[in-house]
Order: sequence, then C-alpha cells, then structure tokens
Amino acid sequence: MPRFETRTWLPDPDAYGPRSARRGFRYRALVPDPVGSLDPVVPGTLAGLLAEAEQQTAALNLNPPTIANLEALARRLLRAESVASSWIEGVRISQRRLARAEAEGGETRDATARAVLGNVAAMERVTTLADQRKPMELEDLLALHRALMEHTPDSRGAGALRERQNWIGGNPYSPLDASFIPPPPEYVPGLVDDLFRFLAREDLPASIQAGVAHAQFEAIHPFADGNGRVGRTLIHFVLRRRGLAPRFVPPVSLVLAASSNTYIRGLNAFAQGQHREWLEVFGHALRSAVERSASLAQGIAALQKAWRERAGRPRKDSSAEALIGALPAWPVLTADSAAKLLGRSIQAANEALAALERAGVVKVAGAVRRNRTFESPELLELVAAFEKELALAELEPGRQRARQRGPER
Repeated sequence: MPRFETRTWLPDPDAYGPRSARRGFRYRALVPDPVGSLDPVVPGTLAGLLAEAEQQTAALNLNPPTIANLEALARRLLRAESVASSWIEGVRISQRRLARAEAEGGETRDATARAVLGNVAAMERVTTLADQRKPMELEDLLALHRALMEHTPDSRGAGALRERQNWIGGNPYSPLDASFIPPPPEYVPGLVDDLFRFLAREDLPASIQAGVAHAQFEAIHPFADGNGRVGRTLIHFVLRRRGLAPRFVPPVSLVLAASSNTYIRGLNAFAQGQHREWLEVFGHALRSAVERSASLAQGIAALQKAWRERAGRPRKDSSAEALIGALPAWPVLTADSAAKLLGRSIQAANEALAALERAGVVKVAGAVRRNRTFESPELLELVAAFEKELALAELEPGRQRARQRGPER
C-alpha cells in the first residue's frame, strides 16, 4: 500500500506572506506504490466499459469517416487535446487564437499561445516516439518536458527531474496548506524507472495501461512544473504505441477538463491505492472522447463536401482542392504558409485563396507582416462546438458535471 512520510519544513524568516508562512512545520508526503508489476483487479462492469472504449477507439482508426485528408483530422484532434490539457492547468486559449499564432510561425508575441504551442510540440514528439514502438526511456521523457517548457516565461528546470519537494494547492511558498504532496525528491528517480518498466509491458489492455501510467505519473509529480501536461501525453503514447490508435488518439483531456473535481478525485484515489475509481473515470472519458471524435470527423467531411460545391467542384489536382483538404489542419493561412503547405507557388496559393474567399470558404481575418491572413470560420465554429459537446460529456453514469477549473496538477 502507498505510505506517507512525515518531513520537516524548515522555518524561513524571509518567506513572503503571513507569519504562518515563515515558521517551520511538519508535513506528510505520499510515496506511491511501484506499478512495474501491477496487475489491477478490474470487476466485470469496469472491464466491459474499458473494452468498449478500446473497441470504439480501434474502429475510429480502422474505419474513419470519409475525409479527404486523414492527417488533417489527426492534426485537429491533437490540437484539441493540447488546448484542453493546457486549460486544465489554467492556460486558456481558443482554437482560433492558437491557429492564428501558428500562422505567424515563431514570430507570435502571444505568450499564452506560445505556451500551448509547447504543449503541441510535446504531443507531436510523443506521437513520433510512440510510432517507433520502442520503450520510453528517461531521455525521451526529459525531451518531452523540454519541448513543453521551452517557450514558457519561466523555463528553469526544463528537461530535468525535480530535486526539491513540490506540492499542489495551498500557496507557492510552502506546502503548509497543500491539497496533495507527492513523494520527496530522492524517491523520484526510482519511481520513474519503475514507471518505464510498466510502460514497456504488453500484457495489459492498452486502456488500463494508459490510465495507470497517467495516474502514476501524476502521483510521482517528477518535474517542478508541467507535470499534468506531460502526464497526459503518456495516454497518447500508450494508445498509439500499443497499436490501438495508430492514426487518431481521441482528446481525452477535453472530457477530463470538463469535470475537474471528478478527475482529481480519481487521481487522488489512485495515488492512495484505490485503482478502480480512477479507471472508471478514465474509461468514461476515453469512451466519450472517441464517440465525439467520430462525430467531428463526419462534420469535417460534410463541411468539405459543401465547400467543394460552393467552389464549383474544383479539379482534383487544383490548388483550391488541395486547400480544401488542408483547411481542417490549418484553418488560418497566409499566402506564404499556404504555398509552403501545398508545395506550390505564391501565385497559385493566392489564386486558390481568392477562389475560396469568393465561395465563402475562407475570409480575410487580418494581416501578418503585410501578408493577409485568411481563416475558415465554419471550421473553427465546428471545432468550438465539438469542444463544447465534449465538455458536457458525462464521466459517470447519470451524472452531469458543470465546467470548472480545478487545482493545478
């Protein structure tokens, strides 16, 4: 069973805040059980839920709705996951704002967008790593953390395991009123190595492995910052590496973000050895995410069909048709970015954008260094509706939760 260790917080007369923040005190840090050889006991109803979520995930990947560019759907789902994972940590941004920042490339001045783009970079890195089908190693995990943190205002500690006690909740100066205190730093390397052994296993259902890996990572909290976002990439790593989701990993974070109290309660239960409650939360989240991802794919396919009709059914080899295929992945474009994306001339990109503008597929949204920016409002509205629908998904049977932001994990 997990255990608590009592430690002493030394007094600091220079600490900011009330007198209580400057005195010494005793606190209890949770040391979770290793999971390297864990074989969770899963009752029949929960096993059925997880099996159903796996079947639906596999079906989405094997038989996706008709869409011109499957990579575009994968890219859109990944960005939906990144936005939601960042939102859980209090970093809030819309898909439109993120897409505009991407259109600006590395020149965006939007600090929030840069932070979320770091989440996108970490997700893309973990996808590449999973496709290699090799076990995760420490350097892989540290690289994920560097990719996430390098564009944040304070990137100290990026790519390094923590060497100090951290905590969740309370105040930023001491763990006096913390809601959760993970293991002292000397336990972190061993627990992380044990987690890698668990991630290398192939004798467990992928859904159980993904859920346990994420929850155990959160219990360890191995970094000074960014634990929640890195931890949620492990869900994608497992589902993709195990072959369950080789094309699309449903954005589970969108469901978890909507019911933060349920999410955090499940993680806390897992950290204390109560695995069933967390796996129920995770199973419902995975099933909801994959069901609504299929609906998004169908919506994109229908939207592309309507665009072709309004654009006069452009030739299959035309730049306009190529842009219709690419817009779900890149809903905000400039002539320069469109030319690079399509591998065609600036003139061809301009002509295609003009044709789609006349058809009402895109509209001029602004300028980036004298280069007009075009966006697809219908696509952005479709994705916003998808996020809203997922935000209202139930994590537990018969219970509807309100959207709210929970404490940072």
